[in-house]
Amino acid sequence: MTQQNGRSETDRPPRPSGRPARATAREYPDIGGRLRAARRGHRLSVRELAKRLSVSPSLISQIETGRAQPSVSTLYSIAAELEVSLDELLFNDGRRGALNGRPNVAAPTSVPGGPVQRAGDREQIRLASGVVWERLTTHSETGAEFLHVVYEVGGASSAEHAFQRHSGHEWGFILSGQLHVAIGFDDYELHPGDAVSIDSSTPHRLYNVGSEPVHAVWFVLGPQGRDAAHPSRRDPHEP
Repeated sequence: MTQQNGRSETDRPPRPSGRPARATAREYPDIGGRLRAARRGHRLSVRELAKRLSVSPSLISQIETGRAQPSVSTLYSIAAELEVSLDELLFNDGRRGALNGRPNVAAPTSVPGGPVQRAGDREQIRLASGVVWERLTTHSETGAEFLHVVYEVGGASSAEHAFQRHSGHEWGFILSGQLHVAIGFDDYELHPGDAVSIDSSTPHRLYNVGSEPVHAVWFVLGPQGRDAAHPSRRDPHEP
């Protein structure tokens, strides 16, 4: 199970930023239905899932009914606990088996929509705490997430004084704005053109305390993608 320090129940519907996202970043009520399907597929009650995630049952219920959005940290925790990728939970366009508690089915060999993701057609989701994700691929990629991320003014990946941690590794490249990245006991300020590499199992937090939104490109390699890229890292006891 993914560990996370200081998870709070601050996940809430996003605040208006006064500046709309590039297109209409959907509030994405489908997350709720997919979360419910995945939870039921694992035969977990709302109360049991909430207990495992150290959040309130009401928060899980509100996310499932579309009345609240998860924060970045809570979203990662949900995906890890239910053993689904973020893409399966957010977009679910290629591997539907895991949402019903069955092993993932490989995505089709043909790429839906072709190899080019057009700027005006990106899938979007607005998370709690002023964070918008846009998928930069035309379909779900096994074990990896390739995203354009916006941290609105005051936006953060988790509540203040809380850190997230999850499996995998992530890399970020700042396009505009100033993003603060706390990794363990160290805090860094990233400017346009700066990049960062994070072992995602290390407690970390990303937040914007500047006066303008932060735009960045983020690549997250999960356990499946990591093991495929580095076979030597695979647990020798795994089948």
